[in-house]
Amino acid sequence: MKDKIDPLIDCVFKSILGSEKNKNLLIHFLNAVLELKKGERIYDAAILNPYNEREFTGDKLSVVDVKAKDEKGSMYQIEVQLAIHADIKARMLYTWSTVYRSQMEKGEDYEKLKPAISIWILDKNLFQDVDSCHLPFLVYNPENKIIFTDHLSIHVIQLPKWKHKGKIDNEKDRWIYLFKEGRNTDPENPPEILNTKEMRQVMQVLKDFSENQRNYLLYQSRREAIIKENTIIKRYEETAEELKKALKEKKKAFKDREDAFKEKEKAFKDREDAFKEKEDALKEKKKADEKIKSLMMLLKEKGIEIPDER
Repeated sequence: MKDKIDPLIDCVFKSILGSEKNKNLLIHFLNAVLELKKGERIYDAAILNPYNEREFTGDKLSVVDVKAKDEKGSMYQIEVQLAIHADIKARMLYTWSTVYRSQMEKGEDYEKLKPAISIWILDKNLFQDVDSCHLPFLVYNPENKIIFTDHLSIHVIQLPKWKHKGKIDNEKDRWIYLFKEGRNTDPENPPEILNTKEMRQVMQVLKDFSENQRNYLLYQSRREAIIKENTIIKRYEETAEELKKALKEKKKAFKDREDAFKEKEKAFKDREDAFKEKEDALKEKKKADEKIKSLMMLLKEKGIEIPDER
């Protein structure tokens, strides 16, 4: 075996859940992650964009997801994301909307629309402040506890948040374990946790990418392209963060200067007001002196002498 294979690398991920020969794995994954009970379970699904090696050729990365439709008509979109970027929430909602919209052609009735469920497997945490690994989102009115519709459902699986608590007794945790720890797993000697019919089938996919030269080269090229893209994204976001910080500091410096100018302007106004008060006081004094002088002259004319108190 050449190397351990990361099941989160897009070509491997899509081969596991998006190829016709592994359609049973897709059905098993959906039933497990959505925790569907008897009577709700999916028994058949059509893969709408099956695995095709050609979509992975070259270094250019495109959106590589798995789109499927079950026997009841519900639509599914499954995507893996190795890096978190600022617009990922908008992208989640937008890609969900394209899947939902794809059900209708112009002139068709809205009754044709069925639920569309998006499942995003994240290798980094999007919601840092929660402990949950699996976060299902619905359109919900919290005041009246009303779900607007079951047609919109976005599931976010944050792999770093999942903690192994010993024995795994449900298939959802088994799939999460696979995607979190698969890169460290030897497909020829997997742990007991992955010793089930479905997981042995997944191990065979990993072995195929490891031992088949063509598939291994494809895997390596995709892995390098993803690392390169994520490095660019990280540098872009770091630069954006630095610019944001610089802008914030510049804005603060401008505000500090503005505040200093306002303080200076206020001090100048206070001095101006004090000067005006002094000027007004002098005018009043002068006015009073003139009035006293006028009264004294009037008294003098009347023959009344005012003794000089000096």
